[in-house]
Amino acid sequence: MGPAALRRPRAEPRRQEREHGAQGLRQGTPAVSDALLAALALMLIIEGLLPTLHPGLWRRLFEQALQLSDGQLRFMGMASVLAGLALWHLLF
Repeated sequence: MGPAALRRPRAEPRRQEREHGAQGLRQGTPAVSDALLAALALMLIIEGLLPTLHPGLWRRLFEQALQLSDGQLRFMGMASVLAGLALWHLLF
């Protein structure tokens, strides 16, 4: 019994493979770019939730962010980058 026999078969091919082949949504581009575009789309959705649902709160938070010093903004940016890298490491 070889390694191929031990693999669990997929119930159905992934949507992009089924509809667009293994190359991704656009011909000639790797599927990784599709994952990055999906991540960008999810980020934009999440970023848009607060101003859509609570515009007053978003405006107050934005005004408070304008009052932060460059060092505070850099710290928050670096913390966000490190959190993202940690999550990336856990996932991949």
